[in-house]
Amino acid sequence: MSTPAAPAASTPEVRTILDPGPVISSRDWPEGLVRSLHVVRIGGAGMSAVAQLALEAGMSVTGSDSQDGQFIGPLRAQGARIGIGFSADLLAPGTDLVVVSTAVRADNPEVVAARERGIPVIHRAAALSGLLGARQVIAIAGTHGKTSTTAMATLALRGAGEDPAWALGAAVPDLGRNAGFGAEGRPEAGPEGDGYGVVEADESDGSFLAFAPEVLVVTNLEADHLDFHGTAENVTAAFEALTARIPAGGTLIVCSDDKGARALGEMAERSGVAVQRYGTGPDADWRVLEEDAGTTGTSLVLATPHGELRTSLSVVGHHNVLNALGALAAARAAAPEAALPALAAGLEPFTGASRRFDLAGSENGIAVYDDYAHHPREVEAAVAAARGIVRSTGGRVLVVFQPHLFSRTRAFAAEFAGALAGADAAWVMPVYAAREDHDPDVTARTITALAPEGVRALAEGESGASAVADAARPGDVVLMLGAGDIVETTPSVLAALQDAARG
Repeated sequence: MSTPAAPAASTPEVRTILDPGPVISSRDWPEGLVRSLHVVRIGGAGMSAVAQLALEAGMSVTGSDSQDGQFIGPLRAQGARIGIGFSADLLAPGTDLVVVSTAVRADNPEVVAARERGIPVIHRAAALSGLLGARQVIAIAGTHGKTSTTAMATLALRGAGEDPAWALGAAVPDLGRNAGFGAEGRPEAGPEGDGYGVVEADESDGSFLAFAPEVLVVTNLEADHLDFHGTAENVTAAFEALTARIPAGGTLIVCSDDKGARALGEMAERSGVAVQRYGTGPDADWRVLEEDAGTTGTSLVLATPHGELRTSLSVVGHHNVLNALGALAAARAAAPEAALPALAAGLEPFTGASRRFDLAGSENGIAVYDDYAHHPREVEAAVAAARGIVRSTGGRVLVVFQPHLFSRTRAFAAEFAGALAGADAAWVMPVYAAREDHDPDVTARTITALAPEGVRALAEGESGASAVADAARPGDVVLMLGAGDIVETTPSVLAALQDAARG
């Protein structure tokens, strides 16, 4: 009997939200003068970055969102007119351009009105690319670590006397705001400006293909956002497509400790792209020789293409050491005349991006950290960073984790279970749906069923605050992990710890 032929492997597909469709009507920033733009869902970290740059470029900015938020007040103070709720009336007469995110749907009344009036609708990545104009773009891509590495690269260039534009998807206290045309903001700066532009390039919807970066950093490349890309192979194809957009003379910088990023670098080299590697292996161009982590920072000895470098960071965790290496390599590739010690000095004071291992508070010797981790590797990295802290306190690592997206929870349940198993105790909250419809078959127990006994599911409406307070003792570290609204639970955990300390 003959053996049936194996099914033919499907060809990987490059998927991107940039292509015109039901929401987006144009792939690129329009030619000609743009004086006024409208930003739908302006309150998000990424969308507010577009609005911030537009305001600094002297444009008139309007916008809308479903609720108020931390980024809306500062934009209003600079002159943006922002409505809460969505309405065609918010689209001002004379609007030249409408900017949307992937979360905006075709039936949004402002999108409908823009199409009726013939106003181009573009994605926020295309808007960022257009606003940065002629600047030399340094793009930071990867499944995780983008925000911190983008901020570090910006600060490194500042340390060497440069004043780059930047845009990223979170608040960074050390930068003062999440986007700008320079440290002080220059209203005269606009698409015709020159210099550097450092951007966080988002792979989740393929929108990073709006950029053609002279320097591209890939921190890691793993399967994620399969709700959009469909397969892991499609995710890789999108990164390969971005690499192909590096112009002649540009540089790809990859973390050689990451299997996916390393493979991308090997592919790029075969295509003639200049590649630099960073990591801990002997073939890394930028390599960690010594790493000494304390409770408030990390001392480093690094091997670089330009000699040995001793420096320190104000953040902890091996993942942040790798982020710093990628940032240094990117800054030096973009500014080859910059002194390496000056670049390193620029990123030394970096204390982290918002919700990236933020110390939310401490009660009775129990430190509570808030972190955006929502992928298994990110959870694993946060637990490892906490483990480094408790080595000196003799404490334990306790985790409250909120899964983000039903599709991600289903796809990575076993990996999440494995990452949480690294904690001494963990509680899993109900799944945060975000942009997805509710799936009753995917719950916290989808993860905990695959985890050891110490990883428990929380019921709907249960925050975990009382469970943490009952379990925690002085010297412990509590991690509040997730990309949803778990940040709103953190104060109740601190309050419960305070009540427990009072008896």
